[in-house]
Amino acid sequence: QLQLVESGGGLVQIGGSLRLSCAASGFSLEHYAIGWFRQAPGKEREGVSAISIRGNSAIYVDSVQGRFTVSRDNAKNTVYLQMNSLKPEDTAAYFCAAAYGSSWYYQPASIVETSQYDYWGQGTQVTVSP
Repeated sequence: QLQLVESGGGLVQIGGSLRLSCAASGFSLEHYAIGWFRQAPGKEREGVSAISIRGNSAIYVDSVQGRFTVSRDNAKNTVYLQMNSLKPEDTAAYFCAAAYGSSWYYQPASIVETSQYDYWGQGTQVTVSP
């Protein structure tokens, strides 16, 4: 069964940090760019970050730039999202998604055009409390 599994979410205070993981099973991430998305209750899904297959290029939505860092370890078949200086507005369910193709070897897939993604995880909840 091909799936992505997110982990690492939880409850954290303002200013705290969490590291999310996105692990693939049933397939290798070495051919996939990865995107991170989030959705808060009552809001639309928002693209947060994405990383190229090679891991040399990443993009971020403006609201997390400088606070979040995406990375990947293809040997472990896992992608990470390090989240620092967390704010209440970061509270959401976080999802990772995988986009297949050589187009994404050196550049990330879009965090706006979600149709580029082939597989999605079930999400992990991040709650930032005052």
